[in-house]
Amino acid sequence: MSLINLAFKKVKTEKRPALLTYTVAGDNTKKKSLEILKSIAKYADICEIGFPHNTPIADGGQIQSSAYRALKNGIKIKDVFSIVKDFKKSKQSKPVILMGYYNMIYQYGENNFINICKKVGVDGLIVVDLPYPENKEFAKKCKKKGISFIQLVSPTTSPSRMKKIIKDSHDMVYYISMLSTTGGKLKVSPKKILERYSKIKKLNKNKNIVIGFGITEKTIASLRKADGLVVGSALCKEISNSIKKRQNPVTNVTNIVLNLRKKIA
Repeated sequence: MSLINLAFKKVKTEKRPALLTYTVAGDNTKKKSLEILKSIAKYADICEIGFPHNTPIADGGQIQSSAYRALKNGIKIKDVFSIVKDFKKSKQSKPVILMGYYNMIYQYGENNFINICKKVGVDGLIVVDLPYPENKEFAKKCKKKGISFIQLVSPTTSPSRMKKIIKDSHDMVYYISMLSTTGGKLKVSPKKILERYSKIKKLNKNKNIVIGFGITEKTIASLRKADGLVVGSALCKEISNSIKKRQNPVTNVTNIVLNLRKKIA
């Protein structure tokens, strides 16, 4: 069983959703980024790590700011792999899902990129701009190396397409709760999100389906019926605030993750 599936199995015995955190690799430095990861992993079940990108189409302002800080500090793709490798070797290690855009993979070459992911300990990949069914061949390559390719579905995904995506998905499906960039305020009520979510779950009750976009300390408790919940923009915002106030982002971000965990316990 994969580490991602094991994480979901564990939280189900604890009768709570998995907490997935998202931070940008190298924000605001390579060293600090790794420190944040190791610290929040005490309370997170799965850690999503974003590649810093200069045109992040799906990302809202907070994550864009994180990406720009990392890029300004000279973070390269090889540094992202180095952060993952060091994190996976640490005692605090948790399953890692890398999230990014296809042009980075294309530059490396698909096979080379997947081989490096395997070598450093990546458990899953989300490629925002590689939709189904165009991603089928790449997803197969990932699976051969024991890396889960995470499919994305949204409120506008048709039922027939949804069935195919979920059927072809690996360890987890990412449900984009609303049509927005990350970090936007919830435009629909948590109740409405859960209604849509339950319809998706009925298509395949055995698949782990997580909800992302717009989840904060205020909204997370009302969505705890999901298999997992992704929080990213709130963490990136706290890193920004900590830097502005000249405070330690490791402590402040960890406190938020601890609070999120308490709210879904």
